[in-house]
Amino acid sequence: MTVEYVADSKLPMPWGTFTMVGFEDTETGKEHIAMVFGDVSGDEPVLARIHSECLTGDALFSLRCDCGFQLQEALKRIAENGCGVLLYLRQEGRGIGLLNKIKAYHLQDQGADTVEANERLGFAADLRNYSMCEPMLEYLGVKSVRLMTNNPRKVSAMESYGVKVAERVPLQVGKNRHNEEYLATKMGKMGHMMSEHHFTDKDKS
Repeated sequence: MTVEYVADSKLPMPWGTFTMVGFEDTETGKEHIAMVFGDVSGDEPVLARIHSECLTGDALFSLRCDCGFQLQEALKRIAENGCGVLLYLRQEGRGIGLLNKIKAYHLQDQGADTVEANERLGFAADLRNYSMCEPMLEYLGVKSVRLMTNNPRKVSAMESYGVKVAERVPLQVGKNRHNEEYLATKMGKMGHMMSEHHFTDKDKS
């Protein structure tokens, strides 16, 4: 995959001022960004999050998933840490796109879980591709990461593309009565590493 730097700018956010770095996948035309806080170059592992776009959770405050909660918590932790990077990848709905995601939600309304809904639509449970991460991190001077994720497959994917993962950092936030089955499917069918006692009382409300 060929990913090229396009531009960067400052972006004031509730947690501090990040640098937004834009990249383009020249093969597909897809645009991805890196949200950088502080100095991330050097040999020390950098606190990082690889976050795939979720319009419903990130921008529309959906309670059906934990994506928006994870996005905000990751940015908050990066700022509190003093440096870090969040790669925001344009891979809506685990790669199936927004309109197919709405179709999948409709099937979930009828009782299917997230994996079953994708499969009924003719998709794999997860179509995301992480090959763009290595060139993006290389451009930023990041040599290894402390990756905020509950997904061991994401750790394996990063390492398969040449990104050194020094540590997996759990990121459990946002559990509520609307996404309990969604989270259970993540754990039961997709192998996400989460445990009940790591959620806060606020998350359970």
